[in-house]
Amino acid sequence: MVGSVKMIGVVGGGQMGSGIAQLAAMYGFDVCLLDLNSQALSTASSSISSSINRLVSKSHISQATASDAFKRLRFTTNLNDLSVADFVIEAVVESEVVKKTLFVQLDKIAKTSAILASNTSSISITRLASSTTRPQQVIGMHFMNPPPVMKLIEIVRGADTSDETFAATKALSQRLGKTVITSQDYSGFIVNRILMPMINEAFYALYTHVATKEDIDTGMKLGTNHPMGPLELADFIGLDVCLSIMKVLHAGLGENKYAPCPLLVQYVDAGRLGKKRGIGVYDYSKEPRSIKSSSRL
Repeated sequence: MVGSVKMIGVVGGGQMGSGIAQLAAMYGFDVCLLDLNSQALSTASSSISSSINRLVSKSHISQATASDAFKRLRFTTNLNDLSVADFVIEAVVESEVVKKTLFVQLDKIAKTSAILASNTSSISITRLASSTTRPQQVIGMHFMNPPPVMKLIEIVRGADTSDETFAATKALSQRLGKTVITSQDYSGFIVNRILMPMINEAFYALYTHVATKEDIDTGMKLGTNHPMGPLELADFIGLDVCLSIMKVLHAGLGENKYAPCPLLVQYVDAGRLGKKRGIGVYDYSKEPRSIKSSSRL
């Protein structure tokens, strides 16, 4: 099927959705980026433009590729515009209720041959698929942040995902220049099943005064050759996202070792959500920190 994919619909104009839309456009696909919030679309458009122009200035892509990508991008607030998409990728808030509601709508609007993919980093693909009449055409397509830069896509098969859907999604991922790993539909999949408990344990180390936040991060960067420390990475991801995934792991796997650290819960309750809010574990409003591309979510 992937050879017939010409139009990709992306739902969600945030950091992940706009990054996926940019990536697909740069690789020659027509893209329709949808968000119900027109301001979010305006922000996404500016972000994509800045990102593509930055790639040109660094000679990572040609001006011709950039110009072609801009022409392939379309922005909309009308869900019905996705009715012509061959492949739809949702990248909305990490909430099962929100995603299921969206999948019900997409199932009614999308062409019968279209594959519906979720960029979820932790929510069951099987449960999302159950809200549609085409569970065999629903799959997890988990991009890392930022999508134009990170080389990995984690494909997650639901209980009913067909071999054809998997093959088409893998081929599309490879056409987008990504390395593919495959996970079965268990809480957290591969990346976050391992990453989030590490971040949570770093919060426990801070919570129990094992060390300062700076020493915890420096220890992991220099001691294990990680590009970012776990607390700095949590700020980059968003502490609310980290907490949401830990709750999914705790509920889905049923072990106390996945219980969110009380300090992480407290920071989220206080609105200290990380870099996007200017404060999380670190205070970015006073001393901007250098945040490098990282594996996410």
